[in-house]
Amino acid sequence: MEMLAERGRRVTVEELNTTKLLAHARRQAVQRKYDDMLIVDCDAHHYENENFDQILPFMENDVLRQLSIGGRALGRRGLVPSQAGFTQDMGGRVTRYPLRSTEKTDPGRIRDVQLGERWMDAMGVDYSCLFPTGMLNIGLHPQKEMEADLCWAYNRWLTEKVLPESNGRFYSALCLPFSDPDASLRQVETFGHRKGVSGFMVTTVRNIQVNDNGLMKVYRAMEERGLSLSFHSGPNWSEPVFRACNRFLSVHALGFSFYNILHCTNWVINGMGERFPNLPVIWIEAGLAWIPFLMQRLDHEYMMRPSEAPLLKKKPSDYMRDMYYSTQPIEIQDQEAMECTFRMMNAETQLLYASDYPHWDFDLPSTIYDLPFLSKKAKHNILGGTAARLFKLPPRNEKQRENLVKYGNLAA
Repeated sequence: MEMLAERGRRVTVEELNTTKLLAHARRQAVQRKYDDMLIVDCDAHHYENENFDQILPFMENDVLRQLSIGGRALGRRGLVPSQAGFTQDMGGRVTRYPLRSTEKTDPGRIRDVQLGERWMDAMGVDYSCLFPTGMLNIGLHPQKEMEADLCWAYNRWLTEKVLPESNGRFYSALCLPFSDPDASLRQVETFGHRKGVSGFMVTTVRNIQVNDNGLMKVYRAMEERGLSLSFHSGPNWSEPVFRACNRFLSVHALGFSFYNILHCTNWVINGMGERFPNLPVIWIEAGLAWIPFLMQRLDHEYMMRPSEAPLLKKKPSDYMRDMYYSTQPIEIQDQEAMECTFRMMNAETQLLYASDYPHWDFDLPSTIYDLPFLSKKAKHNILGGTAARLFKLPPRNEKQRENLVKYGNLAA
């Protein structure tokens, strides 16, 4: 079998498997001696839609389960809202999308785990937080009971089938059915203690307010269990304000930042940092450029109208510095601006490396490792040390242990 790849060269499918696609990444990993530092990817993905035949039987509601399984049998694939017009494979030029189904894996093992091990080994990544892809749109579902049941089925499948086979290298912040606080609490209580669960993830493409009183019991349950709360962003061309955009590029650039800006503003201004000071909060896949913008805007407004945020005991930017952020997609065009951003957010202790692999705009560890303005300590912390401390991930060799101790992420 052959396929027309970039620049018009015809290549075989065998040339386009994960290991060969990431051959340059592997050379980088060897040259930079990544084995000596613990590297934790706090945001990577798999295509859960390829596994719905295994996931859907875990749905609890008999009617919804039958509708979902029966619909797929008849060829209907739309279990979660889709993003019309989103051509992330760039017309087939990003070959990881159209050819992923042709890559061979060993029988008897879960395919997603094997593919994950291949890209992690190529990049030099020790641990990876696994997130879904299509279900990032689950917040747009018009039926909150379907959102809850799909999250339940996915979380059962992930914790009972996938994570146990990953030899501890995968962990996850499970999908939280945020539209239903009672269902969210039940899932925290049911899955929060399971091996490989570091916390829960909220998809931010939704309109519910993060400060809704019904959600307070969910945050408290997570805080009491030592779990983290992640907000994973995304784009939405159907959002009324984005209908004014006529290019995927525009919606992608604005959407990922917009939803995290919106929910982070509500989190900070409504005093969630005061109410849940021991709950680690992580903002994922929105880049970094929005952070100094929001810090300055909220500080400016707060100093003129502090009475509207009575729970705050310090500036909004200080609460933002207490939270964590993923690196991807890191804006690399202006390095001086990036350095300023790192300073404003206390990146050495608050920034977490993320690849977003296998999506088209993924970032290698070198995006952090090669930054000239970072100290060795900052590089170690951002690439894995801070995440190892947050999620209690052990080093995988003695040199990694020495560095975790050296830079304060592991007790001697």
